Amino acid sequence: MTKQFSGSPEEQADLRRADSLAREIFSDVANKWALLIIEALGERTLRFSEVRSAVDGISHKMLTQNLRMLERNGLAERTVYPTVPPRVEYRLTEPGRGLRQTVDLMCDWTHQHIGHIESARRDFGN
Repeated sequence: MTKQFSGSPEEQADLRRADSLAREIFSDVANKWALLIIEALGERTLRFSEVRSAVDGISHKMLTQNLRMLERNGLAERTVYPTVPPRVEYRLTEPGRGLRQTVDLMCDWTHQHIGHIESARRDFGN
C-alpha cells in the first residue's frame, strides 16, 4: 500500500497517516458482517430489526458492533426518533455508498471467476 514519495517531511507524514488509516479501515470493513450490512443497506434506510432480518445469521451483538463501527468510520449514519419505544434508522452515507460499489465489484468478480476458484480449491485438496 505504501508508495514511494519524495515530498517534504510533512507530505511524507501525511502519506504515512493516510496509509495507516487505510489499513485500519480495511481491517474494520473486511469482515463478512460489515460487507453484508453494507449490501443490505444499499440505497435504503432501514430500522435495526430490518437490517437484522436482511443479514441472515447475524446476532444482535454483532449487528450492533458493526453498525457502530460503520458509523464511527462515517460509512453509515444513525437517526434516532423520539418515540416510545425509540425508532432508530440506519443508512449509508455517500462514502458508504461508494464503498458499496466496491463491494459490488468484488461480488461481480467472484461470480465471474467462481468456476476457476472452485476448481482450484478441488485441485488443492488432492
